[in-house]
Amino acid sequence: MSNGIIYYTNNKLCPKYSNIFYTVQKYIKDSGLPIVNCSWKSMDFGENIVIDTKGLGSCYMTMARQILMALEASTADNVFFCEHDTLYHPSHFEFTPERDDVYYYNVNVWRWLFPKDYLISYETLASLSGLCCNRELAIRHYRLRFKMIEELQLPHSRDPQWARVWGYEPGRKKMERGGLTDEESVLIKSRLPNVDIRHSRCFSNSPMFSHQFRNLPPDLTVAGIDDIPGWNLRELFGISKSEL
Repeated sequence: MSNGIIYYTNNKLCPKYSNIFYTVQKYIKDSGLPIVNCSWKSMDFGENIVIDTKGLGSCYMTMARQILMALEASTADNVFFCEHDTLYHPSHFEFTPERDDVYYYNVNVWRWLFPKDYLISYETLASLSGLCCNRELAIRHYRLRFKMIEELQLPHSRDPQWARVWGYEPGRKKMERGGLTDEESVLIKSRLPNVDIRHSRCFSNSPMFSHQFRNLPPDLTVAGIDDIPGWNLRELFGISKSEL
């Protein structure tokens, strides 16, 4: 079984965050896996597909369409979903799905309030950027999403309510709770963590502080940038103590 990467970006990281953009790409490329990249602008990174965003702009529909286009262009049996603002540790790509009908989410991840000296983690921190699964399984799921959007004539917006009801992560929300399907998901952990970089141009506003959680994780852990195993974030991004 072959593994590959799909990468999707809106090329919207502002100039002062360009170091995030290219540092993330370096670690993805170092995996040695084939990359299919669906972007808003032409890029010299993997097999590049440029999406026409006319009439859509930066919204959930555009991102979902990019994901589906990358999935359909890939030839790998299994795919890792990679985003432009997550640092992927090499150990993340050592995993191969055991089953073709299950979505696997790497929850060994720290969420970083960039460039502050503040990161959080908890046992169930599962996100689309940590997904690995069978490619055909993902294709069927995203085709179903678009089929339902069309049949129900759902409205388009940047972060539509129906997308939040369904859940962004396939397999993480059952139909009895409003999810789109009853597919299964499993939480896994790589040897060393990924780092989800939260900045002012992130697509979603993920909670970073205890008062922002609807249901506070009982194991919420806070750490500084010098405390993350497998990474020297201060050196990687040239952050001095006076900047924190």
